[in-house]
Amino acid sequence: MADRAPTARELARESVHASILAAARARLTEEGPSQLSLRAVARDVGMVSSAVYRYFPSRDDLLTALLIADYDELGAAVEAADAAAGPGAGARWVAVCRAIRTWSLAHPGDFALLFGSPVPGYAAPRETVEPASRTTLTIVRVVADAQGASASAPAGRHGSPVPPTAAPGVVGTAVADGVASLHAFGLDLPEEVLLRALMAWTTVFGVISFELFGHYVGSVSDGAAYFDEVIARLADDLGFAADFG
Repeated sequence: MADRAPTARELARESVHASILAAARARLTEEGPSQLSLRAVARDVGMVSSAVYRYFPSRDDLLTALLIADYDELGAAVEAADAAAGPGAGARWVAVCRAIRTWSLAHPGDFALLFGSPVPGYAAPRETVEPASRTTLTIVRVVADAQGASASAPAGRHGSPVPPTAAPGVVGTAVADGVASLHAFGLDLPEEVLLRALMAWTTVFGVISFELFGHYVGSVSDGAAYFDEVIARLADDLGFAADFG
């Protein structure tokens, strides 16, 4: 049985819902996540605050909707870049990392909501976990495909294995949550490779954060060139060469 077409009332509600989210995203860029106010958003869309509450009963509900929308939008952009890059891990790695940076620079307020300081009094619910995982899982899949299921440690710049530098047992303790998370998504990586993947993931977002929030003044003159150099070195640490085409 075919799905029924949405009614005019449902379409109108979806339109208003989208308008509220768009206005809230604009507020994120102008004021930052901690200053987000339902009353201010209501004014921006020409509604009384009581009407907005019918769509989002509280500020926390609006923040949750924004988180899910932003995580999904970023995840979709990264997944599309991965799919378009072809089968090579080096090209996929560059495409995925560049897609993260491109989206983040285009949406600084959204980036601040996702990866900046926590909003006082707000705790993201479980429903945000799956959307939040999309980008991370794409990165891990690139690394997993590059390493192969039987790899025990990543290869270095000259193709020789890079031995772990941590004391025995430290790696497993450090990435225990990561191992559990990967298993939940049906993925598996040797602990040393997972540790390096986590280091790469946090470095990519850290570099973008520094660029977005103005911390490179006096040190980095070309953010794009510096980013490419960082991701090339991260790929090397993960055992494959970044392919910039």
